[in-house]
Amino acid sequence: MREKQFKFKFKLYKHLQESIPKIYEEAKRVADEIGIPREIRGKFGLTGAISHCHGLLTRKVARAMEDATREVVSNKVYDEELREIIKGYYGDDYDALAINTCEAALWLCFDVLVSPPFQGRGDNYRSRYIAPYERHLHHQGGYGRPFPPKYKDLFADRGCTAGELGFYGKRLDNLDVIYVPLVGARYEVHGIKYHPVPLLSDVDPKRSLEVISMVAERHADLLGGFSSLAYDTPGYGYGVKDEDGTPLLQKGIASLAREFNVPYILDNAWGIPFVGADIRKIGGDVILYSMDKASGAPTVGLIIGREEVMVPLRRALGTHGDRWGTVGSYGKAAYVTFDPGKEALVGLIAALKDLLEDPRRVTSMVDRLYEITLEEFENIHPGLKREFKFAKSYNSGAVEINYDKTWVDGIGLPIFSIEDMYSGTNILQSGLSQMGIIPTIAYDANIFISPGLGTTDEDGNLIEDRMRLAIRGLVKLIEIVAKYAKLI
Repeated sequence: MREKQFKFKFKLYKHLQESIPKIYEEAKRVADEIGIPREIRGKFGLTGAISHCHGLLTRKVARAMEDATREVVSNKVYDEELREIIKGYYGDDYDALAINTCEAALWLCFDVLVSPPFQGRGDNYRSRYIAPYERHLHHQGGYGRPFPPKYKDLFADRGCTAGELGFYGKRLDNLDVIYVPLVGARYEVHGIKYHPVPLLSDVDPKRSLEVISMVAERHADLLGGFSSLAYDTPGYGYGVKDEDGTPLLQKGIASLAREFNVPYILDNAWGIPFVGADIRKIGGDVILYSMDKASGAPTVGLIIGREEVMVPLRRALGTHGDRWGTVGSYGKAAYVTFDPGKEALVGLIAALKDLLEDPRRVTSMVDRLYEITLEEFENIHPGLKREFKFAKSYNSGAVEINYDKTWVDGIGLPIFSIEDMYSGTNILQSGLSQMGIIPTIAYDANIFISPGLGTTDEDGNLIEDRMRLAIRGLVKLIEIVAKYAKLI
């Protein structure tokens, strides 16, 4: 048990907030001490998977897009090529749809597959979907009004914009979302922006599924679907897997979805097709990707799903077929606003081909990144070494650094909330910026790092010394925060 330096958690975070100017000052000095060249500051970072600063394309993908700009080809041709690639890998029972972003894919799937119809006489009915209370919930769990009502304002401090023009504006007509806390998870309150944080490394999938099943039975009359992340690491609650490496929690939710004859929508924004989560093994209906995060594509989303479910999605985007009877089209429909456009289609196809040709480039890079991470964290202050658990994620092309058990024995390493990220008070992110390192996500005691932002060459290979420097900066920043938390 650690000696209590602060009687209450909020006192610790208040002290950290008051110390921010000093922490930033030390972070800048450390950047000089560890030798971050001034010419690369602000131009490299701990992940290429953040939306506000995209990773760089490989020369091969960029060249394919450039060549296509001078060639006259119908987008329908590219759509058919995409379908062939996906069917060639997943089988003829699956289909594909390119869309401009993963968030657009979520919106499309919930509106087409889960929200009630608005045509027909009389009053409309309501529909509900179930989502585990997990991380990033304002994405996959943001498309309905929350149930139970105690969660009504859960996302109040998330995003750049509040109110109806913020995340609340995504809530669809007559659609509710039921949040189910996971058994074994802890939802403690932390951060300078003091909010509940999902701490998920001890999630018990069997007991969680019993609870989810009970909730589904209770809401069966209105149940329209299930949704969850498709990630694969302990820090996201998916550390318990079957012999094929598929998370048991996701397989169990898929089984429930089949039992209730409703779709299971898997949000795999930070995921890689072919290499990571396999929709066939999970048993889900659709899986959604943000292909610019970890898959090497330009800004574009991708939906892969069972053919039966993909038909209405493709119809809504105008790619299912022409009215006079064709097996594909590229026209106007309700969601033409989500059209990714020609260059994104070409870049998506090029990136998918690259992944199919050489999937080991991704896995071997994750293996090496994992080794570098362990080596750098081996040098952290001895008083902090026991705080961290590390995991590889081939699904995300990333390494997870989790410390969500740090408070089990008393005052632990500060945990910042996702609300801290949006308010600029997540010191593990804002402090990195002071060092010239573009930060990665580092909230809820879970840090995800991956290559791609100034840390890979033109062929997509890891630039080891630069990646190592970014991780070293993270280690030093953690030590600074720990010092101001009076832990070392």
